[in-house]
Amino acid sequence: MGTGGGCRLASTGRLIIPLDTQPTGCIISLCNLLVAYFMNDDAVFKALADSSRRKLLDRLRHRNGQTLGDLCEGLDMTRQAVAKHLGILNNANLVSWKRQGRERLHFINPVPIHEIAERWISKFDQPRLHALSKLKRSLEDKQS
Repeated sequence: MGTGGGCRLASTGRLIIPLDTQPTGCIISLCNLLVAYFMNDDAVFKALADSSRRKLLDRLRHRNGQTLGDLCEGLDMTRQAVAKHLGILNNANLVSWKRQGRERLHFINPVPIHEIAERWISKFDQPRLHALSKLKRSLEDKQS
């Protein structure tokens, strides 16, 4: 996707901004990309489908900013397996990381899960909530 200003949207749905991009051009491109931005639902669902990855997300939700070593503690997985799972979570934009010295600190990104909840789950909850509300009013009317 050509956007001008050197910014582009990767196939994973992540925004790529080159370091040599001028701030003004990048801001304009960023605005254009935000309009065209889409979340890669398939990558998120694939990442959430595995119980080991959900366990890693739970551990990060409990304590954000953990190193790979921290995340490996108490798991029945090799360090390489945990790193591979973190890579899949990162590609789905569910986990991000930042360097602190020689280590990477991993952080959960709740936005994709929230977007899935808004897009998929809330649509199914709405009719049920209306039905429960109607049932409550009906039962309360019968008691009066």
